Amino acid sequence: MFAWIRELSGREKKTLIAAYGGWSVDAFDFMIYTFVIPTLIAVWGMSKGQAGLIATSALLMSALGGWIAGALSDRFGRVRVLQVTIAWFACFTFLCGFTHSFEQLLIVRSLQGLGFGGEWAVGSVMIGEIIRAQHRGKAVGAVQSGWAVGWGAAALMFAVYFSLLPDDLAWRALFWTGLAPALLVFYIRRNVTDSEVFTATRARATAQRSHFLEIFSPQLLRITLLTSLMATGMQGGYYAVTIWLPTYLKTTRGLSVIGTGGYLAVIISGAFIGYLTAAWLSDHIGRRKTFFLFAVCSALTAVTYTLLPISDAQMLVLGFPLGFFVSGNFSGVGAFFTELFPSRVRGSGQGFAYNFGRGIGALFPALVGFLSTSMRLGTAIGIFAGSAYVVVIIAVALLPETRGKQLAVYD
Repeated sequence: MFAWIRELSGREKKTLIAAYGGWSVDAFDFMIYTFVIPTLIAVWGMSKGQAGLIATSALLMSALGGWIAGALSDRFGRVRVLQVTIAWFACFTFLCGFTHSFEQLLIVRSLQGLGFGGEWAVGSVMIGEIIRAQHRGKAVGAVQSGWAVGWGAAALMFAVYFSLLPDDLAWRALFWTGLAPALLVFYIRRNVTDSEVFTATRARATAQRSHFLEIFSPQLLRITLLTSLMATGMQGGYYAVTIWLPTYLKTTRGLSVIGTGGYLAVIISGAFIGYLTAAWLSDHIGRRKTFFLFAVCSALTAVTYTLLPISDAQMLVLGFPLGFFVSGNFSGVGAFFTELFPSRVRGSGQGFAYNFGRGIGALFPALVGFLSTSMRLGTAIGIFAGSAYVVVIIAVALLPETRGKQLAVYD
C-alpha cells in the first residue's frame, strides 16, 4: 500500500509532507473545540444550541474562506496562499483561549474558520497538481489521513490537560496549544514551489484571463452543482457525528474523560486506516465505486452507533468501522475534484464546491444541538448523518469517473 511513495521524486515528497502537515494541524486546531464543549457548557452555562451555533458559524465562515483562498490561489499561487491560511487559523485558535463569553468565542472561532476552510482548498489543489496521475488518488488520500493524526493529537492533549489542570484552565491551555502549527509555514517557504501546470496556466492566462465566477458558466455549472451536493452530504454527515461525539459519550453514555478518550482512540484509529484504504481503492477500483462503498457503510454504521440499543462494549468495537467509513469518505475527494475542474479555475472550483458543502453541512451541528432538546442526542445525530450519506450516493451517481486523468495546462 505504501510502495508508491518510493517512486515519488524529491519535490513530490516534500509537497506531500507539506500538505500532510497542513491538513494535520488544520484538524488539530478544528477538533480542539469539540473536546471543550462539555466544559464550556458547565463553566459558562452555554446551551447545546449555542455550542452547536459556534461550530456552525466557524464552518460557515470556513466555506467563505475556502472559496476566497481557492480563488486567490488561482491568481497568486498555491504555496503563498497556503502559508497565509495556516498562519491565520493558528493565530485565531490561540486567541480562542482568551475569550470569556459565548459571544466572544463565537466571533473569534468564526474568524478562525476563514483560515481553516482555506487550507484544504489550497493544499488539495497543490498536491493534486504536483503528484503524477497514477499516484494522485493515493497521495491526496494519504494527506486526508493527516486529519486522523491531528484529531488524535487533539484527543491526546485533551486527556493530558484535563487530567493535570483544573477544567476552567485546561480548556484555555488546549486552545493556546493551537498556535504551534504556525511553525509549519517555515518548512513550506523553504521546500515547496508551485506546479508547472499552475505556472504555465498563469503565464498563458495573462492574455486570456479567467474569472472565478466561470465555475457557474454553462460549461461547468453541472460539475459545480454536483460536486457541491456531494461535498454537502459528506460534510454534513461527518460533522453531525464528530462534533457531537465527545458530548454524546460523556453526557449520554456517562463516560469519564479517560473513558471518552479511549472510545475516541478506537474511532480515530479506524479513521486513519480508513483514509489510507480508501485512498488506495480510489486508484485501483476507481473514484466512484469507492465513494459508493464508503457512503453506504457510513450510513449503516452511524445509524447503528447512535440509534440502536447497543451496549458500551459493542459501541467500543463498532467505533472502529464508524471512524473507518465516515472518515474514509473524504480520501478521494481532493483528487476527484482536481480532475473534474479545468486548470484555469481549479482553485476556485474546488474551493467553492468543497466549502459550499462545508457551509451547508455546517448547519447540521446546530440543528442536532437544537433538535436534541426534544429528543435523545443520539437520535438527532443518527437522523442527520443517515440522511446526509443518501445525498452523497445520489451526487456520485451523476458524476463521471476520472481515475487516471492527465491534467492539461490550460483546459
